Amino acid sequence: MALPTRILFIGNSFTARNNLPDLMASLVCAGGKGELEHELISAGGASLRMHLNKGDAQKRMQDTHWDYVVLQEQSTLPIKNGRRAIKNIRDFDACIKETGTQAVLYMTWARQDAPQTQDVLAQIYTQAGHELNAPVVPVGLAWQHCLGKNPDLLLHDQDKSHPNLAGTYLAACTFYATLFIGRSRSIPPIEIDLDEVLVNQLQTSALGTVQAFKGARAELPN
Repeated sequence: MALPTRILFIGNSFTARNNLPDLMASLVCAGGKGELEHELISAGGASLRMHLNKGDAQKRMQDTHWDYVVLQEQSTLPIKNGRRAIKNIRDFDACIKETGTQAVLYMTWARQDAPQTQDVLAQIYTQAGHELNAPVVPVGLAWQHCLGKNPDLLLHDQDKSHPNLAGTYLAACTFYATLFIGRSRSIPPIEIDLDEVLVNQLQTSALGTVQAFKGARAELPN
């Protein structure tokens, strides 16, 4: 029997809303990839610097073996201060590497009333991932792709910032496609309160975005 995959998530409500880690665990199980054991260290509106200063994340990394540590920066910091966001990720990555674990960067999405900021978010996460040789899960680009194909689709909650269930499911599919997908290049069905047509649209966006993003990253100079 395969050992479970263990992931520590560090972030805020963008990870906690609709329980993204649990949705990922359901996909991993349904896809025959074994079991996903996970833990979330989250605080409302927290930046990675706040988590670093508090120290709980470092303690959990030292106390328990993890296969991946997922880093989700405060949603607007990469837009307002890209240098600070990259430094936060860099400093966290140093702590992660000390424990022999792999950092994974969770690229978030633009707010509903500021879609143009997605390019900056993508640039900052991609730059940090390239510098640190860390996988980037291009969730924000999957949102952008999906909304571009389906302009009437709602992925944001009523606050125009957080994800609704469809948005979180798209995030989970993008994580699955980045970290767990095999040669079948398909996302397994799970029980979820979403229309089948919508589920297919979200899966298609996740798969297409991850394929394109990995191809673009492969072409970046070392």
